[in-house]
Amino acid sequence: MSLTLSIARHELRRLFVSPLAWTLLAVSQLLTGILFAMSLTDLSLNPQRIGAYDGVSAIVGGGLFRFATVVLLLVVPLLTMRVFAEERKTGNIELLLSAPASLTAVVLGKFVGLMGYLTLLFALIAIMPLSLAFATPLDMGLLASGLIGLWLVMAAFCALGLFLSSLTREPTLAAVATLGALMLLWLFYAVSTMDWQPVVLGTALPLGEAARALSLIGHHDALLRGVFSSADLLYFLIFTLCFLALTVVRLDMDRH
Repeated sequence: MSLTLSIARHELRRLFVSPLAWTLLAVSQLLTGILFAMSLTDLSLNPQRIGAYDGVSAIVGGGLFRFATVVLLLVVPLLTMRVFAEERKTGNIELLLSAPASLTAVVLGKFVGLMGYLTLLFALIAIMPLSLAFATPLDMGLLASGLIGLWLVMAAFCALGLFLSSLTREPTLAAVATLGALMLLWLFYAVSTMDWQPVVLGTALPLGEAARALSLIGHHDALLRGVFSSADLLYFLIFTLCFLALTVVRLDMDRH
């Protein structure tokens, strides 16, 4: 456990001495802040919208958290691309693999370090809708569900990015592969909204339902709507652990 925390601290320290990390943090806050301000302006100009939806929490909070996942599509690949790919490119991967630590501790340490950075981004996003509590009643249950969903999306994106970074020695290639994989997961959600049942050999295949079950964004959308289900939590847990385990397996292949 101590080795995992040491690796996490080192990874977090390496992130915060990088101009890229600070730039991503600033750009993310700028984009989400603009959307937050636009949402408040729209509500002030069209107050009748509050009656048509669940309230301020759903309009402002839900919209902000949905937009934050789009921002994460760009932020996470740029964060995870260097974790293993750059160390493989510079030759430092041999030192990492020969360190007196299990590969599980190495992967978890890298993951915890990245999640420490993303949790800071998460906290800055969460402050925006929660700050409205001083001026208007909020549905704290809905906001809590949306925030839990956003953090779980961050963890899932991060685990996928770590795995793809472990497959190559080119950070740019790792970033592009991660972005492509995350966009593919987004397309699963688009397919899940279609009532698509192609007939193969006389059997209707429920591809829409299958895509809905596999769609990471679909499970997140349920949490944004305040539908707190153990099935959604289990999906994110399995997704994250699966890609962390695959990363360990990939590094074990390098070690041997």
